[in-house]
Amino acid sequence: MGRGRQKVRRLDKTSMSALDVARQVLRKEGEAVLSLAETIGSEFERAVETVIAGKGRVIVTGVGKSGIIASKIAATLTSTGTPAFFIHPGDAAHGDIGVVEKGDVVIFVSKSGETAELTQLLPVLKRLGVTLISITAAKDSPIARASHCVLETGAVSEACPFDVVPTTSTTCALAVGDALAVALLRLKGFTRENFAFFHPGGLLGQMLNLKVEDVMHAGDELPRVGEGVSMKDAILEIMNKGLGVTTIVDAGGKLSGIVTDGDIKRILLKSRDIFTLKVGNVMSSKPRTIARDELVATAVKRMEENRPSPITCLIVVSSSGEPEGVVHLHDCLRARVTR
Repeated sequence: MGRGRQKVRRLDKTSMSALDVARQVLRKEGEAVLSLAETIGSEFERAVETVIAGKGRVIVTGVGKSGIIASKIAATLTSTGTPAFFIHPGDAAHGDIGVVEKGDVVIFVSKSGETAELTQLLPVLKRLGVTLISITAAKDSPIARASHCVLETGAVSEACPFDVVPTTSTTCALAVGDALAVALLRLKGFTRENFAFFHPGGLLGQMLNLKVEDVMHAGDELPRVGEGVSMKDAILEIMNKGLGVTTIVDAGGKLSGIVTDGDIKRILLKSRDIFTLKVGNVMSSKPRTIARDELVATAVKRMEENRPSPITCLIVVSSSGEPEGVVHLHDCLRARVTR
């Protein structure tokens, strides 16, 4: 073997490399999650309806690796518009169950459905009159039988060679929790703006919290000409302001249209005397607009979803119709990176 070539480390007598094992684990877990898409059914819909109809809060609990998954599910629910929190069943058995009230929805995460720390809570929860949802691999188990609805992950084999280390089973439980959170998000009409409110500290949250007025070109940077000027003057304004567009205003200062670089090219194909034309006769009279207090994320979405094709800027107008600025796609994306 030549110098510089690394010998692939074999992990056992079957001559499997680390890469072989990684691929095997990912395939096994991926196939298990995909199979859930085929088996999930009415119980899932019932669970979603139960959470939506709940009068109280959502509490998620589990033990060990399942407890870690339960904590993540609670965090995901909370950040997507369904307030939830995690309680460790050991703490619940020693007083923390006092935070649970009638009308709450409790979600148990347990592969076996027989976890002692959870089953000991069943009589208390029944007395409190809470609704129980279980995420479990065992539909015929004490926890499942006590549940209002069961999100069954099925009897899967773990990805470890001994079929004991929680791997595939916890991945499936996490996927079901994610599916529950996203289904609730969609049905509740949770928006980008809501996400921004709940995530003010992260990069995405900072970008989503930015408003159009934070990035728009206003004041002396705003390109603006009157309806009666020539296309020559409009072209000079576009060149001077460097935004590829100029707003057109009527005699009262209200926005009546725009002229863009693209408009100029189209006009040149039809007329050789472009400089003598009046902008009021060739402008686009229905420009896409936005208010200054809208979110930057909304502006980006509106530009991307424009029909028949995406555009790169929007005109910011006041409530009385005057142009206040221009927000450009490049400035929106730059703000997302630098702030």
